Amino acid sequence: MPNPLSTTQATLQSQQFHKRFAHICTNESGFDEAFAIQLFHFQAETNAVYKAYLQALRRDAGKIERLEDIPHLPISFFKSHAVKSHDFEASLVFSSSGTTGMEKSRHFVHHSQLYEQVCVQLFERAYGETSNWVILALLPAYLEREGSSLIHMVDLLIRRSGHSESGFFLHNHEALCQKYQQAKHAGKKVLLLGVSFALLDLAEKRMLKLAAEDVVMETGGMKGRRKELIREELHSLLCSGLGVTRIHSEYGMTELLSQAYSQGQGLYKEAPWMKVLVRDTNDPFRYLEAGRTGGLNIIDLANIDSCAFIQTQDLGRKSNENTFEVLGRFDHSDVRGCNLLAL
Repeated sequence: MPNPLSTTQATLQSQQFHKRFAHICTNESGFDEAFAIQLFHFQAETNAVYKAYLQALRRDAGKIERLEDIPHLPISFFKSHAVKSHDFEASLVFSSSGTTGMEKSRHFVHHSQLYEQVCVQLFERAYGETSNWVILALLPAYLEREGSSLIHMVDLLIRRSGHSESGFFLHNHEALCQKYQQAKHAGKKVLLLGVSFALLDLAEKRMLKLAAEDVVMETGGMKGRRKELIREELHSLLCSGLGVTRIHSEYGMTELLSQAYSQGQGLYKEAPWMKVLVRDTNDPFRYLEAGRTGGLNIIDLANIDSCAFIQTQDLGRKSNENTFEVLGRFDHSDVRGCNLLAL
């Protein structure tokens, strides 16, 4: 058995992973399985929480050489423990929304620049230059608390858009509509982004009709404000009320640094450094083929400094090698603010 890594050695290895990840981001050559395996062995040794979990499973990390054999850390550990792959001072601490009295997840982010690079690159990969968009954000539940990774991401995109019309709108639909009209008079494209219940509130007022080139993007979550709806019903109501033909979606969560985007029909495209696996609901160490519904396990190679192998509480299925659907949530799991709708 190799000697445990010292704090200095772990930090140096983390730096090397960051350099290699930057190369992956630049080249976008597809999911790097070799990198994933090496990152697993690093985190299995240096992440105390993950290491203890593997030991509890009686899994010998040194003998694991295939992605399919890697145990994924249940997402609940981000609530009860500080999930870090080495000792560092966090530049950001993201926290989940939760409800009153509910324990919140925390994600300690070593380098804010990494998160911001990932956010911008994935958005622009899906939608082109951020400067092409006026971004109008309806995220009241998130603005009313601290530590939201979604707010950090959208604020970054708003600033990068460079348009005076872009901004957050807490509950002021009139001001949002005015900014929309100003943007359209100036010939600009608009991205209307919001949590599901806030977009529904706006759609029901029927005070805004978007142009064909504009995009409505829901980030999910009724957060106890309204009745949960299946995706098709939600999107139908939004299309009718806002005058668009399809609804885009963003999938992200506190415990992941990467996002996935859907440009319609609820089909999300994986980031080049992300892989979604669908586990059997009766056997968490068995994976299902495309088209079958199960629990979502996510490998996010951007999670260098926490844990890259996450067992979520989301139900979904793979459509093909690089796309997936989110269909709901396991019974009795926490209601979360990411892009989830009831089955």
